[in-house]
Formats: sequence, structure tokens, C-alpha cells
Amino acid sequence: MQVIVTEHPLIQHKLTLLREDQTPRARFRQLVEELSSLIGMEATKQLPLSQRSITTPQEQTVGVELSHPLPVIVPILRAGLGMLPGMEWLIAGAEVGFLGIVRDEKTHQPTTYAKRLSEDLTGRHCFLLDPMIATGGSLNVAIDFLFERGATQVSTLSIIASPEGIQTVKSHNEGRNVSVYVASIDRGLDSNAYIVPGLGDAGDRLYGAVD
Repeated sequence: MQVIVTEHPLIQHKLTLLREDQTPRARFRQLVEELSSLIGMEATKQLPLSQRSITTPQEQTVGVELSHPLPVIVPILRAGLGMLPGMEWLIAGAEVGFLGIVRDEKTHQPTTYAKRLSEDLTGRHCFLLDPMIATGGSLNVAIDFLFERGATQVSTLSIIASPEGIQTVKSHNEGRNVSVYVASIDRGLDSNAYIVPGLGDAGDRLYGAVD
């Protein structure tokens, strides 16, 4: 397993805007989409290509296209939905699945409540989307689920993470074909297992608070 911190200047600039507590919801959504595409550029740069003959206005030539089957994009509900448009823009036509995972606010343990994706992921490269890696528990549940269905490679895209969450994911996925792409590894977790300095609750800031 590998962890890649994407330090492009545009990513760091947009992340600062995302963190600010006065950033309006519409702007927050836009920034999440933009960051997803920028992080996704790094995460997808090793995707395999196949040659294809095409005709330009001048002549025939040989170009390349993404090899099939295309990767599967899997946002973790609900905050991961905010990252989906940015990744769909990068990989047009990719299959999209959904995993609903909620964290108990007292025990901090994850529970899966929704599964909507192919039963057979044999040979597929899956991109998991979740803006924040706090304890790492939800991400591990999602990664396990994808490998159980036959995925051969899992790349996770997040915006921020805690050192504790990164260590939990690394320990759980030692020896697996897993890559974690993140824009920032923050200072740590507070007593409520929220990332600090963080950016608040990504789901609430994207879609509004849920009681």
C-alpha cells in the first residue's frame, strides 16, 4: 500500500478556501469538485492505454484511449457524492457504484447501510471517493467490500486525513494493491474523532445539516 500527498499549488490554494468556515455552500461544492479533479489527475496517471486508429481532418493516425474495462468510481455516501462530478469529468463513461457507510458518533464504529454496485468486480480498478479520512474505519470497510467482490486494485481519493486514520488504513491493507491519494494529512483527531484543523463536517457543508 502507498500514500501519496498531492502538493500541487492549485490544490493547496483551493484547500485553504475549502477550510474557511465562511465559504458559502455553493462555493464549497464547487471547490470539492475542483479538488477531486486535481487529485484525480494524480491518481489516474498510471491508467493503462490501448492504441486506436483514428482519422484526423488531414490523415489517418494512431491514438490512444483508456483500456477497457474502464475503472469503477465508488463514492462513499453521503459526502463522497460531492467528489463524484470531478471524477466523472475525468473518466467519462466510467461505471459508478455507491456505498453508504455511517459512523456511530459515540463508538466511532462504521456501519454499512447501502450497497449499489456490481456483484462481480473481477479485474477492475476501483476509485473510492471520501473527502475525509478521520479514524479510517469507514474506508477500511469500503476497501474490504471491493476486494471481496473481486477488485484487483483500489485507489482512494480524499481531501484531508488524520495521521491516525492513515496509519489505520495502512495497517489494515498491508500487502494489498491499495493507493491513498490525499491533499493534506492534518495534525490529528480531537476528542470527538474530528480532524483538526480540518474543514468541518464535509457532508453538512455540502448538503446541509442532518439531525
